[in-house]
Amino acid sequence: MWLKAGRLLQVGAPRMGIVGAGQLARMTHQAAISLGLSVRLLADERTDAAALVASDVTIGSARDERALAAFAAGCDVVTVEHELVDATALERLEGVGMAAIRPSSSVLRTAQDKARQRTLLDRLGLPTPANAVVADAGSVRSFAQDHGWPVVLKSATGGYDGRGVVIAGDDAGAAAAHGRLSRGGSPVLAESFVDLDSEMAVLVARAGKGTTVAWPVVGTVQVDGVCREMVVPCGLSGEVEATARRIGLALAEALDVVGVLAVELFVDRSGIVLVNEIAARPHNSGHWTIEGAITSQFENHVRAVLGWGLGNPSLTAPAVACVNVLGPADGSDPADRLADVLRADPAVKVHLYGKSARPGRKLGHVTALGGDTGAGLTRARAAAQILTGER
Repeated sequence: MWLKAGRLLQVGAPRMGIVGAGQLARMTHQAAISLGLSVRLLADERTDAAALVASDVTIGSARDERALAAFAAGCDVVTVEHELVDATALERLEGVGMAAIRPSSSVLRTAQDKARQRTLLDRLGLPTPANAVVADAGSVRSFAQDHGWPVVLKSATGGYDGRGVVIAGDDAGAAAAHGRLSRGGSPVLAESFVDLDSEMAVLVARAGKGTTVAWPVVGTVQVDGVCREMVVPCGLSGEVEATARRIGLALAEALDVVGVLAVELFVDRSGIVLVNEIAARPHNSGHWTIEGAITSQFENHVRAVLGWGLGNPSLTAPAVACVNVLGPADGSDPADRLADVLRADPAVKVHLYGKSARPGRKLGHVTALGGDTGAGLTRARAAAQILTGER
């Protein structure tokens, strides 16, 4: 028996639909296959990373209500791999009971909108950089008078991987940045600049009220707004880790998340933990969990959205290091050097996403397990450099 939007159906394994077909959907699909599930994908193009390896693929836009409705009609549960989806359309689908939408349209609205996130965080009393929605360059100037230059300006909606974020150091820079960020109609959020000590993330899986697990806190290294490296343990104090974990669990509960919730966090020079952003889906900062945790973020996301019991998030080794593989500047394809890296370190785990190579594009990641993060990071970096032709 299977429950579809409140109705019991006499079927076999539930059919899960994923809106989006990038590398996150590809890895979620892999986890679902191991559980014997049939997965449908709504892809922009047949060449998307997950669409290349799936058999049940519908081509359509995540912002097209008719495409979403037609897709959901063939699913028992619909989840997402990104926030660039029409939440209003999903809300209507929830209303007619066509399929269970997990996470809900309400959660997705918050994940899509950084200003909405700040409102929630303030209501919960969770720490964030000082922030305000700014209507124009004059509003940015007023904000800077209160909080100092530089000011971080962000598109409240639509930005990801560093896109839609500008650091303005003066009035002229703020005016130019505000004009550019607001051009698409998105509100602009101003935040105080954080003197960073480190960055980290906490990932939580929640299957429903009272059923929640959290992975160990992961330390992250960002370059140009893109996560490049991840290490577990994160190397920060037990108090900082406990604070991060409390924040992640509190947000998952407050939002009533079903699935994986990722919370990106700053630690400033004085040791204060601040929330940066949230994502209600599997996240780049959790790629290490495939080999590094007993149950990966991808498997637990599947289990959560289907209402099944959650798996153990504990580590499989004392330390885990993961390095993302970005397209080399010369445009070459890391896949051409796959045999080289496998010979060089037979124990490193390589994940390539099947995407066409171009400079700076996220094409894969490598993971190394071991006794300490330093040695693991050295191995993972070396493997990534072989793939990109740097060694």
